[in-house]
Amino acid sequence: MRDIVKSIEEEYLRYKKLGEGALLQVADADLSKEPPGNGNSLAALVWHISGNLESRFTDFRTSDGEKATRDRDSEFVPREVTRAELDAKWEQGWAPLLAEVLALTDADLAATVIIRTQPLRIDQALHRSLAHAAYHVGQVVYLAKLWAGDRFNSLSIPIGQSAAFNARLAGSKAAYSATAYLETAAKPDGGRSR
Repeated sequence: MRDIVKSIEEEYLRYKKLGEGALLQVADADLSKEPPGNGNSLAALVWHISGNLESRFTDFRTSDGEKATRDRDSEFVPREVTRAELDAKWEQGWAPLLAEVLALTDADLAATVIIRTQPLRIDQALHRSLAHAAYHVGQVVYLAKLWAGDRFNSLSIPIGQSAAFNARLAGSKAAYSATAYLETAAKPDGGRSR
């Protein structure tokens, strides 16, 4: 059975899509741009998300989730990157996570993994990782919106459209999927050509 694991997997996929939808709206020249006040660039955030996920989920059940080969501090070093490099780094982190989560069943959730020498049940490790990814993807969305300005297409229900969205949802027989919504929301027309 995968009911619980499937719900966690869907949340990871939702945040992956949310980050991708935001990054697609940013000009290549802004990928490495640092915000005011010593903030992290989109490139730094992607390097950090990827570094964390790759470290945690490579050999997830057999080695410490904080790999000796990971250099966390270097993830935040300012860097100039191309869109292709950014996209490749993003996928490099999400791939081991998704492979491990897809292999899990609900029966696996009580098993123990190690992160920074501390034992955690798999369900605890997944929730902690999901919260970390969501936190930083939120930063990605915020920066993308800042850099894109008026060109940014909302990745959630746009302001002023909640009532119409709720009415459309109430009148539909189809189940709502936030991940499916994200697949259309970041299109240049905001998904209006569905």
